[in-house]
Amino acid sequence: MNIKIINSGLLTIVEDMGRYGYQASGMQVSGVMDKYAAELANALVGNPAQAAVLESTYLGPEIEAEGDVLVAVTGGIPEVIVDGQWVNPYESIELHQGQHLRVAGMREGLRAYIAIAGGLSVPQVLGSRSTNMKLGIGGVAGKKLINGAELPVGEPSIIAREILTGHAHHRHAAYNYLVDNKIWSSDYHHIRLVLGPQADYFTEESIKALNGSVYTVSKDSDRMGYRLEGAVIQRKNTRDMITDGIVFGSIQVPPGGQPIVMMADHQTTGGYPKIGTVITADLPLLAQCKPGTRICFEVVSVYEAQKIYISYMKAVQEQIRLMDSSIESFDWPEVRVGVRNYQLKIDGQLFRVSVEKI
Repeated sequence: MNIKIINSGLLTIVEDMGRYGYQASGMQVSGVMDKYAAELANALVGNPAQAAVLESTYLGPEIEAEGDVLVAVTGGIPEVIVDGQWVNPYESIELHQGQHLRVAGMREGLRAYIAIAGGLSVPQVLGSRSTNMKLGIGGVAGKKLINGAELPVGEPSIIAREILTGHAHHRHAAYNYLVDNKIWSSDYHHIRLVLGPQADYFTEESIKALNGSVYTVSKDSDRMGYRLEGAVIQRKNTRDMITDGIVFGSIQVPPGGQPIVMMADHQTTGGYPKIGTVITADLPLLAQCKPGTRICFEVVSVYEAQKIYISYMKAVQEQIRLMDSSIESFDWPEVRVGVRNYQLKIDGQLFRVSVEKI
């Protein structure tokens, strides 16, 4: 089965969790900008976390189902429409043959993720389906999607088939789950970092000032890096450094003193000193910051970053587990063609409901 792109939106590309193992040869990792949202979208339709999804920026795509399929849309708070009717993000959505799903915009955040049950089955390049537009590889011809493109979809999981046939409930997730569980700050733009590896290149005053500094995401930001505007970070001297490796989240400081945070399409090496690195758990938050967004840095220790990461991973796993916990083994009231079965929880009490169109 295929998914057809009716309208590609501003920038819609195919991405998975990235192309690893080739950075020594100068190949960027790429992959989704917001791994949390992509993993959640895949879980909602029963896909493994690595399955390829659509990533859209600002105005999302309009897609057409060429058969019955389960989809989910996550990332920030996207506005989702199916055949002219508003539907909820962060839950599994049934699309029947010929129906259209559109991401009309973003109420919050910058990027939306559309997962299709079975995953997008475009060809792999060096072990990944991720689009690298600078090198022109991955995805569909290494480019952003265009109107009329048709994307093959893999075989859906048992979970997806059970939902489509009415034998399992639709999956739901809370977009603010990590905020509610205090993994992320209630301040949406609070970004934590660890110092290094070249913090000694900068003055003590600049390093101290970085903790609590507020920067604005520049309009000159993209999937390769976020340029920030704010207080100048002063260097002790202008001595050169040997070009070395860069990771997702590295904060480079060029001679002008305005920091640049490396994002998913970052180069593999760089010659500007790095004052710090955004912690892994906060990269999804940063990925949803649009130009003009003000972010506040907080410096944490490596030990604190590791504790936060462990809590983050446990929270993600728990959120996915909660999707499964309400799937119970029981006989539905009605199991036949034309009947849809749902579970509803009202004031803590579970109800099993069968709905038949007449």
